[in-house]
Amino acid sequence: MKLLRTIALDPSDTFVFDVAAEPGDWAVSGAFRFCDRDPAVLTGKDRAAFRGGFLGVQSWGWSTLVQIVPATEEDRRALVELLAGRLVEKFGAPNLATARPAAEEEVSFVESLCSHPISSLIAVHRAVSDGEVRESFRRLQLKEGQDRHSKAFSFMEIEDEEPDRQLDLTDMTLEPRRR
Repeated sequence: MKLLRTIALDPSDTFVFDVAAEPGDWAVSGAFRFCDRDPAVLTGKDRAAFRGGFLGVQSWGWSTLVQIVPATEEDRRALVELLAGRLVEKFGAPNLATARPAAEEEVSFVESLCSHPISSLIAVHRAVSDGEVRESFRRLQLKEGQDRHSKAFSFMEIEDEEPDRQLDLTDMTLEPRRR
């Protein structure tokens, strides 16, 4: 059996989302978090989470990427119970008995995404088409000869240079400002 866990190849999720998922958190699609919101009016970090975030169940935070990992039947049961509890606590489900079938459905959907090999990374893209939320998932593959995932971005320090403008990473999902 395989399930999804959040993964952080760099710190970018902490800039992109209001709450970044903890690395290694069990993950589900999380699209249900937007069921009572109009995606057309989402902005900033909420828009980024809608468009490309997986929900870390324990942290209730977002992750750009998830990794397919081996899981046991006990892991699956624990994930269903954890998600059911979160649906009561964070999403207003009346009780665990009511939340459990929804949690079961989410975890079953996660399992359907795990048809690729262990350690594969999965990304999501959500959009609204004809009034419905559409999700598409893609697998990110290792390059030939690469034996593990590396950092998504690398940074280098440049000495004695002044930046010509201020960069605000929290605004990167917004439209360019007009002067």
